[in-house]
Amino acid sequence: MSTDQFAAGRLTADQFEAFRPHLRAVAYRVLGSTADAEDAVQDAWVRAHAAGAAGVENLGGWLTTIVGRVALNLLRSRGTRRETAWDGHLPDLLVAPADGPADPERRAVEQDDLGSALMVVLDTLTPAERVAFVLHDQFAVPFEEIAPLVDRSLPATRQLASRARRKVRDAVPVQDDVARRREVVAAYLSASQAGDFDGLVALLDPEVVVRLDYGPGELSRVLRGAQAVAEQARLHFGTARFSRLALVAGSPGLVTVLEDGTVYSLLAFTVRDGRVVGIDILSDAARLAGVPEA
Repeated sequence: MSTDQFAAGRLTADQFEAFRPHLRAVAYRVLGSTADAEDAVQDAWVRAHAAGAAGVENLGGWLTTIVGRVALNLLRSRGTRRETAWDGHLPDLLVAPADGPADPERRAVEQDDLGSALMVVLDTLTPAERVAFVLHDQFAVPFEEIAPLVDRSLPATRQLASRARRKVRDAVPVQDDVARRREVVAAYLSASQAGDFDGLVALLDPEVVVRLDYGPGELSRVLRGAQAVAEQARLHFGTARFSRLALVAGSPGLVTVLEDGTVYSLLAFTVRDGRVVGIDILSDAARLAGVPEA
């Protein structure tokens, strides 16, 4: 935006659209919901357009703080947060092709590679902790700009992010590099499609944990241990042939797309020391209805 436009306070739709992928990524990480993130970004546009940008020197930073405030208000309006990292509900999992162009949408998905494990842990933070951590640690927003959003002093805002950082560090395992993760996920896919029980067990950590979210109801559950997880995978041999590699929650994973184009499931993997230590499986038909096939 030119200096003259800033002075006049004009903010056009085209200028806002240039930042939309970034703002959507911010809102998604704060809210854990793609639908809520879209609503937050649209609300941010309405507010920014009404306010005008006169005197704004950093348009991207200004818009980021606006969407951060909107997302914080949405978090607070939910009333409660999850006290544990699992209650039968997974956050939405962003998906993109395993190999694709470096466009803004893809960069937004790849912004961090901590995967679904991070998103699950973020759900246990207080709204203020989550906003402070996401804005500062993931999007480099200065604490001086975050403090007014969360209604805290500067030292208290730093403490919010520090507490959130410790919770994330304690709960999210350090993963192998991306190339190794992709290799392990590809091997898991091959073993699943072949119905190779022993091959699956060899790829799984003995203490592997799988969280399955089939939507509201009793089907959502947790599986623990390599034998149980391999057996579950073998039971889904019929649908495994429709699975392919994709980027799920910013990390190598699998998307299962049936012959009619229906996205049946998303699998997000946590890989450490060459073995799968966690898989988050989202198979909620209602929430997957708008997911691209990747």
